[in-house]
Amino acid sequence: MLQTPSGGAGHGTAATDSGLMSIGAVLNALRDEFPDVTISKIRFLESEGLVEPRRTPAGYRKFSAHDVERLGQVLRMQRDHYLPLKVIREHLDAMERGEAVPLPTLGRQRGGEAVPEPSEGPTAARIGRDELLAAARIGDQELKEWESYGLLAPLPDGAYDAEAVTVASLVVELGRFGIEPRHLRVMKAAADREAGLVDQVVAPLRRHRNPQTRAHAEARTKELAGLAVRLHAALVQTALGVRLP
Repeated sequence: MLQTPSGGAGHGTAATDSGLMSIGAVLNALRDEFPDVTISKIRFLESEGLVEPRRTPAGYRKFSAHDVERLGQVLRMQRDHYLPLKVIREHLDAMERGEAVPLPTLGRQRGGEAVPEPSEGPTAARIGRDELLAAARIGDQELKEWESYGLLAPLPDGAYDAEAVTVASLVVELGRFGIEPRHLRVMKAAADREAGLVDQVVAPLRRHRNPQTRAHAEARTKELAGLAVRLHAALVQTALGVRLP
């Protein structure tokens, strides 16, 4: 369970504000269960209507314990059930209205009928090209350009890893500061080198004869990836002499 601040018994403004969290505190609360979550991911989920934090007069986000728990539910349904954000939002909104709704499931279409995905599906959700374009609010030509620089790449079946939405949204955000996709090739190269380092560590586990050891490789990969992301962020902040909120 996520650790969130408990609400006080008072009804005044100070008592209410004391139970609110900054986006940095929310990130720390979520990272134990979701080591790959980032501030940009939280902002993206907000932009998609999954959570609606309050705003201070200065414009800073303030999240309630309910907001943090809802974010945890969103991330959990993405990770465990491979659901697109639109489906997750509709499901959570229905639950908050008090409706008894079953958890949706994704399936392929075969002969006009939905066919459930196998229980041992991919390690990450997959989304179609049109869904990626809509989620990132970009055009097909922009996506082709980003693919030419290696920032995004379709899977063998033509779909995309759901994390492609996060990548695309970050490329858009950086573009607002004049950083063009071609400038990001150095970041992609660094990410590939970091991934290669992690792969070297877990490769022996994947090749092990014991099935339990092979299954442990995925958990170890996620753990190492989370540590690598946090180290990379810390090194960039140190090099720039700044601290994120």
